Amino acid sequence: MAKRNKKQDETAAEAAPDQNAGKLGYKILAGIGATVGGTVARKAMNTGWKTATGKEPPAKPEHPDVKWSEAATWAALSAAAVAVARVLAQRRVAATWQRASGVLPPGMDDDTST
Repeated sequence: MAKRNKKQDETAAEAAPDQNAGKLGYKILAGIGATVGGTVARKAMNTGWKTATGKEPPAKPEHPDVKWSEAATWAALSAAAVAVARVLAQRRVAATWQRASGVLPPGMDDDTST
């Protein structure tokens, strides 16, 4: 086990708050991006549903008066649209972070196989 000197300990202590601040900043930006992406997707789904069916999307798909096929279709389409929009928004935030800082966002590594 190698001994560390006082200067190395001070340098490590100074780097930790910067890393934590970066992680928090990225998490906040990614959360905002995901929220905006989800909101845009929901609005687009509502408009698309009205255009395709000519009626309002089910406000409460679990209500017994809503047809099973309509409830299941709405649930599947809206969940997929929101999930894709959130991923796209978070990817955009990560790409912007990388362009601005020159490094990948905190918690991401170069291994894209997982």
